[in-house]
Amino acid sequence: MNRRTFLCGLTLGTLFVPLAGEAQQADKNPRVALFSAGLVPERIEAFRDGLRQLGYVDRQNVAIEVRSAEGKADRLPGLAADLVRLRIDVIVAAGSDAIRAAQQATRTIPIVMAVGGGDPVAMGFVRSLARPGGNITGLTTLSADIMAKRLQLIKEAVPKATRIAVLWRRGNPTHQPNLKEIESAAVSMGVQLQPAEAHVPAELAAAFAAMTKGRAGAVLVLGDNLFESEREKIVDLAARGGLPAMYFAKAFVQAGGLMSYATDQNDLYRRAATYVDISKHAGRVNDESILVDEIAA
Repeated sequence: MNRRTFLCGLTLGTLFVPLAGEAQQADKNPRVALFSAGLVPERIEAFRDGLRQLGYVDRQNVAIEVRSAEGKADRLPGLAADLVRLRIDVIVAAGSDAIRAAQQATRTIPIVMAVGGGDPVAMGFVRSLARPGGNITGLTTLSADIMAKRLQLIKEAVPKATRIAVLWRRGNPTHQPNLKEIESAAVSMGVQLQPAEAHVPAELAAAFAAMTKGRAGAVLVLGDNLFESEREKIVDLAARGGLPAMYFAKAFVQAGGLMSYATDQNDLYRRAATYVDISKHAGRVNDESILVDEIAA
């Protein structure tokens, strides 16, 4: 069964930006920040690879600054403010929390969404997909049916599971809509959901303990940069609780998890580099049309 995931390229029209901050010398390399609540090495390398394919090599003709909140979302506003003070030329933000923090920190520095993770219009990042306005562009996933598909796949893998836990985080603005989508699908599948919340890494153990106590037969983990940065811990907790799990990224499976169903996250980070192709676009954030990926179950 196929599903369409829309990777939306949001245009910035004729927005032009300087290649370096006012305090920088003309011969300094442009500075690009990769910014997120949690970054795994594969994502960082994918972004670097995307820039290399365009002819940009870190510390040779571009300077890449990596800023991760290491799973602590409350650190994001401070990190974003630091990037503004550093006069970064472009902020590449991954995840809705990081995008929000960058948006609140600056209305002038271009912000590229590496992984938007939801509807950027509904979240207030852009005015519309066709005419976003402001200083935000990039990639996001719009996929109303992916949550139902993930639930279907974990149910097929564990047919006896009639109660399935859902690990979510209240600070992620996409999770409430995701829960509603899963709830609708659960009714038709005859599955009872058990939401389990973890806002910070320290709450993960308690969340999984609640799943076990509630007699969940499996768990579905919602997409979140914080969760991905804690993937080894989450995979271990699921194994200890005897909970087959459906994840949102292949990195969890590589860490020993059961299964995942999602877009190729590394590919999204690699594509994000095209939005900061500096020489080709003469100091302008790259304009892209809507891309459509087909994902097969």
